[in-house]
Amino acid sequence: MADVHSKKIRSYNMSRIKGKNTKPELLVRKFLHSHGFRYRLHVKDLPGKPDIVLPKYKTVIFVHGCFWHGHEGCKYYVVPKTRTEWWLNKINGNISKDLDNKSLLIKSGWKVIEVWECGLKATRIDLTLSDLFSVFQGSV
Repeated sequence: MADVHSKKIRSYNMSRIKGKNTKPELLVRKFLHSHGFRYRLHVKDLPGKPDIVLPKYKTVIFVHGCFWHGHEGCKYYVVPKTRTEWWLNKINGNISKDLDNKSLLIKSGWKVIEVWECGLKATRIDLTLSDLFSVFQGSV
C-alpha cells in the first residue's frame, strides 16, 4: 500500500514527533512535582538518558510511547502495513536498548520504573499515577 502523503510531507510529519517533553512525560512530571518530588530530566550520565531521575530515591522513570517501544498487547502498538520489516527492526532495536539500559541501571543500584503512554490515557491515568505514588510511599 502506498503512503497517502508525499515523501516531503511524511518527512515533515515524522520530524515533528518529539522525544522529550512529550504529553505523557509532562503528565508524570506534573504529578510528581505536585506531590513534592523534585527530579532531574534526561540525565546524560545515566544509561538511556532516563526521562525523569529522582536522585534522592535512586530511582529513574522512563515514560515509554507504546508504539515506539513496542508495548505488547496494547491497542496503540500496531505495526505499520508499509515498510513493516524496517519498522519491526526499529522497534525491536528500541526494545533491546531499553532492556540493556534497564539492566545497566539496576546493576548500578537504581530502581527503574516504566510508565506506558496507554496508562496515562483518561480512563487509566488515576490508577497509573496512584501506582506510581505507592512506589514512593514510606520514602517521602
